[in-house]
Amino acid sequence: MRGAGEPPILAAHPAGTGGEAGEDARRGPVADTPMGSERTEMRKRQMSTTQDTPSAAQAQLSTGNRGSNACCFCWCCCCSCSCLTVRNQDEERARTTSHELQAEGIPNCEESPAPTLEEVNAWAQSFDKLMLTPAGRNAFREFLRTEFSEENMLFWMACEELKQESNKSVIEEKARLIYEDYISILSPKEVSLDSRVREVINRNMLEPSQHTFDDAQLQIYTLMHRDSYPRFMNSAIYKDLLRSLSEKPAEA
Repeated sequence: MRGAGEPPILAAHPAGTGGEAGEDARRGPVADTPMGSERTEMRKRQMSTTQDTPSAAQAQLSTGNRGSNACCFCWCCCCSCSCLTVRNQDEERARTTSHELQAEGIPNCEESPAPTLEEVNAWAQSFDKLMLTPAGRNAFREFLRTEFSEENMLFWMACEELKQESNKSVIEEKARLIYEDYISILSPKEVSLDSRVREVINRNMLEPSQHTFDDAQLQIYTLMHRDSYPRFMNSAIYKDLLRSLSEKPAEA
């Protein structure tokens, strides 16, 4: 019971109902604005995520395709990758250089007119007559190539060329090249010389001259005469050449 003069007791409102509802009612539509904005933003984000998903998948697929085409040098390679071009150029340059070195290692045959029947018959008379003519040397050199001993003829020809020089600096340079190509034990074209001749060459190389390799040239000349020349006269190369020249008058 209330005493006289006490103010009336107001009914308590449950939390979040009467008082807040009245407050919300007084605020009107403004009270709903924050939640509406949040829902709108959420919908935008969902739509944006849905739209971005195919693009991401396409990007991954594209990356995978690039990876499958990548070369071993870089990660960004496509069919026009510059490193592939560089590698191809290097390989081509290496092949070209190797071909040039091989061509330089074997000098061309001497220029000479075709031999006559009389010249070819003369080759059978003596080794000296064979070596006197360019055509004879070319034919004999072709035979030596089949026996893997062409370096003997190449060395003899290099010594003959050295004898024609008169300039000191040219003589020294050519003598050095001859030594490296045919005398050095490290050369694949080393000719067979005895120890005495090698000692003479080593002494002569202190002051190279046109005659530095005279003893070695004579020894190789003798080796070709005694060892290779008899086989050349019985070879198919010589017999075919002799037969072809013998048959020409009959054909005319």
